[in-house]
Amino acid sequence: MQKHYLQDLIEPVVEKEGFELVRVLTIGQANPTLQVMIDKLDGTDITVDDCAKVSQALSALLDEKDPIENRYSLEVSSPGLDRPLTKPQHFERWKGFEAKIETAEKVENRKRFKGKISDVAGDNIVITAEEGQYTIPFALINKAKLVVTDELWEQYMAAHQAAEF
Repeated sequence: MQKHYLQDLIEPVVEKEGFELVRVLTIGQANPTLQVMIDKLDGTDITVDDCAKVSQALSALLDEKDPIENRYSLEVSSPGLDRPLTKPQHFERWKGFEAKIETAEKVENRKRFKGKISDVAGDNIVITAEEGQYTIPFALINKAKLVVTDELWEQYMAAHQAAEF
């Protein structure tokens, strides 16, 4: 089963419900979990009700299409603070914050990077690390996520305090 098939199947349903699909991941072998991460486009927090709404919509589709053999569990969740970065727009949105990136092939003689997201230039992500700046083709990124730092935490807390008033 291809990752893109599930994503292509799930993404329109998530978007129809008013959310952004962040990631689709199948975890485990014997009784796998289909993990679907969603986010709100306005940056506000995902609630349990949001997850339930998307889960119900996806359950109907997945029952009909039956894309996974045997039994599995569906889990719909928020991306959390150390969210995965799966689209160029995610890197743009989180510019200035620290990220960890793993690539499929070596870029400048390495496959793992950790540094601040400096820029999104065309199809490339620019990371500034302690040892220098790296330009990473988005197409080569296997896995990327934000790193929880004081700056990220402070922004999160400031946004939540502002939302309470």
